[in-house]
Amino acid sequence: MTTPASLVDRHVGFVHALREAGLPVSPAEGLDAAHALMVIDLAERETLREAYAATLVKRPAHRPGFDLLFDLWFPPVISGTEGTAVAEDAELPELPELRERLAELLMGDPADPAFREFARTMVGRFGQVQAAPGRQSWFSFPVLRALSPETLVARMLNAMLDERGGLPEKVARRHISRTVEAFTEAVASDVRRRIAEESGIEKIARSAVRPPIDQVDFLRATKEELARLRREVYPLARRLATRLSIRQKRGRRGRLDFRRTVRASLSTGGVPLTTHMRPPRPHRPELVVLCDASDSVSTFSHFTLLLTFALREQFTKVRAFAFVDTVDEITDLFAPGADVLDAIARLTEEADIVRFGRTDYGHVFERFAERFPDAVGPRTSLLILGDARSNYQAPALGTLKRLAGQARHAYWLNPEPRAQWDTGDSLATSYGSVVPMHECRNVAQLAAFVETLA
Repeated sequence: MTTPASLVDRHVGFVHALREAGLPVSPAEGLDAAHALMVIDLAERETLREAYAATLVKRPAHRPGFDLLFDLWFPPVISGTEGTAVAEDAELPELPELRERLAELLMGDPADPAFREFARTMVGRFGQVQAAPGRQSWFSFPVLRALSPETLVARMLNAMLDERGGLPEKVARRHISRTVEAFTEAVASDVRRRIAEESGIEKIARSAVRPPIDQVDFLRATKEELARLRREVYPLARRLATRLSIRQKRGRRGRLDFRRTVRASLSTGGVPLTTHMRPPRPHRPELVVLCDASDSVSTFSHFTLLLTFALREQFTKVRAFAFVDTVDEITDLFAPGADVLDAIARLTEEADIVRFGRTDYGHVFERFAERFPDAVGPRTSLLILGDARSNYQAPALGTLKRLAGQARHAYWLNPEPRAQWDTGDSLATSYGSVVPMHECRNVAQLAAFVETLA
């Protein structure tokens, strides 16, 4: 076990752990946090937590990971201290009495110090089990199985309604649900603390902390994380439409304004030294999306289809196409008012995107140019979403070059790490020489791509 020797060591290790977990903490912000420690009472643990949070946490989505790491680096107790030893070594009541005590605590305030002290004591009594021959470790499950807080809900509900006459049942249930969840987290937190003391803080920190939602890798996102990512889609869609509109307006000067040019030339003896152009007519750009829907990038395609759905509201015209080893238009599946998750489910059943089931970008580009010759035009922004892995098939670079030349702008977003480009059957560099390719593994990188369009 490696234990930080001083507050300075803990501070440095904590800031490093935040960066490892994906929280953007600059050296200057680390110094700001260190300066804040000089003006607070370090014995007040919650004051210390909020001082760090005020200087290091930028977004609400970063707070859960911050709190988990803070509890590891600045635990409320350390095993072996006098108070904890007495609590854990003293003879405890039998299980029925412990469950009665738990019910009392769950009906009260989870901020009560006795609440977490009880959780720590229960971990000490029930949480250590044999993980392997000759080796014991700490787990939450045996604690929760022994105490079964969920089976106390009916008893607590009746007690709360009787004691607090007139309290709505819905309010009581919400309170109980919140306190049961708080107790479960208090147990898990103490289990992590004990494991960290035995195995090292750094090891448990790397395995326990999920990255912030904007840092979650599209190719490894869970269903729950994809649901949270949906909330990130619409702001990005609005910004992407705005950026492309700006680029389109900057790229056109408009037609010659003959009347203003002649009028200005009167001051120079009829010589048109200054020409005046008509401003271009403002309009929203058109967008064509080509999305890889193969199994290897299924979670990425799920997110990009959500993005496509959101973009329908921002562009005057959006046409969406999905492909595996052939391509089909799926624009109608994302019509206004459609349920996006239902549309994604229908995609696999109704769209003609598979011949043999192995991604073939070359055949996709040739088939797209053949079947949809009018899809890409001079007002179109072409967006290709995929990993550029073509199973060693012909790349059809000439066809892609022709499509990109027909479009006003063309971009390629690749969900693979740049270090994996050109490995195996990847044609990333070849395709990137025709259409600018950007690494896009998470929301943060997608937002950075949007910013480059300014």
